[in-house]
Order: sequence, then C-alpha cells, then structure tokens
Amino acid sequence: MSYSYLQEYNQKLVSADTAASWVKSGDKILYAVFAGRPTDFDIALAKRKEELFDVQITQCGGNTIGPASSSFADPGQQHFTNVSWFFDAVDRKLHDKDMMYYHPCQFGQLQDIIGSDLFPYDIYVQKVSPMDKHGFFSFGLSNVNSLESLLGAKKVIVEVNENMPRVPGGSEDAVHISMVDHIIESENTPLLVLPPSREPSPADMAMAELLLPEIPDRACLQLGIGALPNLLGDLLCNSDLQDLGIHTEMFVDSMVNLFYSGKVTNRYKTTDRCKMTFTFSMGSRSTYDFMDENPLMASHCGRYTNNERIIATNDNFISINNTVMMDLFSQACSESSGTRQISGTGGQIDFINGAWFSPGGKSFLCLTSTFTDRQGQLKSRIVPTLPPGSIVTTARTFIDYVVTEYGKVQLKGKPTWHRAEQLISIAHPQFRDDLIKEAQAMHIWRRTNKIE
Repeated sequence: MSYSYLQEYNQKLVSADTAASWVKSGDKILYAVFAGRPTDFDIALAKRKEELFDVQITQCGGNTIGPASSSFADPGQQHFTNVSWFFDAVDRKLHDKDMMYYHPCQFGQLQDIIGSDLFPYDIYVQKVSPMDKHGFFSFGLSNVNSLESLLGAKKVIVEVNENMPRVPGGSEDAVHISMVDHIIESENTPLLVLPPSREPSPADMAMAELLLPEIPDRACLQLGIGALPNLLGDLLCNSDLQDLGIHTEMFVDSMVNLFYSGKVTNRYKTTDRCKMTFTFSMGSRSTYDFMDENPLMASHCGRYTNNERIIATNDNFISINNTVMMDLFSQACSESSGTRQISGTGGQIDFINGAWFSPGGKSFLCLTSTFTDRQGQLKSRIVPTLPPGSIVTTARTFIDYVVTEYGKVQLKGKPTWHRAEQLISIAHPQFRDDLIKEAQAMHIWRRTNKIE
C-alpha cells in the first residue's frame, strides 16, 4: 500500500515572505552551507530589515544573490549580524567592509559544536531537492551539518529548488517531511557554480609533477580546490595508476574526470567500497548533473567524512591541500593574510591527521614559493616568522610533507634546524640567503657554512 505525503506537503507550503515574517528581533538563524544556502527566504528576510534588530545569521559561503541578500542589506550591522564558518570571495569583500565576521571552526567538529550548548540558534533554513515519493528531501550538494542543524532548531524551513540534484547516501543525506515545519517552493534560481580554474602556472605544473610519484596504485585521495588539484587530476587521468579511491570533504570537477578515465574505481577502499565519499560539492553544472541520482556517490555528514579515524581506515590515504604561507618553524597559515580573513580553517587538520594514521598514508601542503604584492614586488611565501595577526591553521607538529615548485620535503619528526634547512631548500632561490640569516638569528640553523 502506498502513502501520499502530498496533503502534508500542501499544509506546510508557504511563501518566502510568509516564512520570513516569523523572524523576530534577537533571533539567531542558521543557513545551510555553500550551495544549500537559501535564496528566496534570504531575499524576503532582507526586505524586512527596518522591522528587525539584532538578528544573527550564520552561514558558510554560497551567497549568489548579491545586493538583494541580507548580507548586503545592512552595512551598519544594526539589523543583521552576519557570520560565516568559511569565507568565499563574497564573504571576504563583506568582511573588508565590516559586514561579515568569521566563526573559527575545524570542519570535522562543526556538527558537535552545533549540537552543543556552545551554539544557540532558533531557525534553520536549507535549500533542498524536490520531495520524493517517500517524503524525503535530499540535501543534495550540502550535507555537512544539515541533519544536526535541523534537529536542534526550533523552526525548520526548507526551500525546494528543482536545480538541486538528489544525491544518495551515505548517511544523514536527507530530511523527511515530518521533520520540517515549513516548505518554500523556490523560484528555482541557478545553484552556485564555480568558474573554471585559472590556467595552471609553471609552478603548478612543477608541483603536480612532484606529487604524482607519491601516489601509489589503490591510493585513496582527498583533493582540494583550485588549479593545482585540477591539474593533478588531469595528470592522474593520463597516468598508469590503477584502482584509486575518493574520500573527500569537497567533491570537485576533477573527480568526475578521474572516474570517467577509469582511474578511480573505489574498489579497494575500506569504507564505502565502490563509492565516492564526500560531504559537500562545488563545481560545474555538469558535475552536479553527474551526481544526480547516481548510486556511485556516498553523501555523508562532516562528522563522518572528516573523522580522522574513519579516514585512516583507508590504506595509502593521500591528502593534498593548499596553504598561504609558512614560517621557518613550519607553522602553516592557510586562511588569512595577516589579520585579513581570506578563507577558513576547514578540514585541513582532519585530513592531515587521518592520512598520518593511514597505513602508507601521506599528507601534502602545497604553496607557490612567491607571490607579487600590490606594489608589484616579489615576496616569499616561506618567511622567517608569520606576519603579525596571521592565523596558524596547522601547527608544526601536524605537518608531514610540504611542496613548492622547487621541491618537496618531509618535516614530520624533524627538529627545528632540520625543518628550517628543508624549507629554505624549497624556497625561491632569490630569498634563500636572507632566510638563512634569519634562521641563524633565531637559533634554528645548524649548518657550518653560516653567513657571517
């Protein structure tokens, strides 16, 4: 006997304006992350700005609305206070104008924080796929903390968007209509898509070539975002490697290509065998179409994907991530430029630790050796000490391998002088002599050929 949820659906169906009308001054609202961030609800909420005071909205990127959104509506922050777990380009611009604050969080701990008394909130809103015949809305591209968030909310609102793919589990990948208070049928605005990665630079090419030999057959991969991971994905597609697996935080375009090339089979993973494991996705529309109703996908909550004990159960786990700057003590700043927040802590530490405990596992932090500042001056990304205000994302005790276009070095288990020597050896040659002088002054230089 079949059961229809249509009547319950219609009873809970409201307009975006009606849903936003229930927000009161002082409320704390939590939005789903990235592509799950609501659109229609947020526009309706922004229109109520003058009626509300001290409403806190916590989000995590994904603002495709622009000036019509609550994030832009209140430059003085009298009505809305905007907070983000992880900065994207829009968040950075808002932060520079004192219109967005950062909420520090290790990604693997996000659910535990939301589920505790540390993070009180009232309303949870998420963009979801249309309801299926069993009464479930898929979280689609944004699993992460979704179920945890709606379980703790006083009011749960879902915004149905036909563009959201239905991505199977996994775990905690959908919500039943019985757990939802109100439903908004969206105007079906396009989902957040990322522009194509920039063309890989010679430095990217050099780093990718250095990383490729470190990946064995049957390795399980976590790749970050950007030109380097995409380039590495292309090299892997054309390599002789076999039976690779995917267990990642973010599912990206290069992983689709790896599957189609036959390099990724997921056959030898310990967890989610023959499936690609992820917790959120940002990429092209073609990647979203690939994920839709695809049994190959395993959509898990962040507590699962970023759990270092689960990561470590997969042999030969290879984690590849970017960092912004590193000092000679091997502290990695991956999220700020001085005091300016440009990204977020994310899951870097989760995957570095998971790879360390994986039999045969390795983690790599990658950075180009230099950058050019606004005055056109060439600067080193390997520095004596991090600039004042820089956030240490990954402590030196966690770091395994570091890669620049000039080489790769393993720092794990090494004393301070050895770390300094290794990092200077992969710094841009123009800066090495000065770095040696600084290391000597900081008493972390052992070489007999000291510069007097």
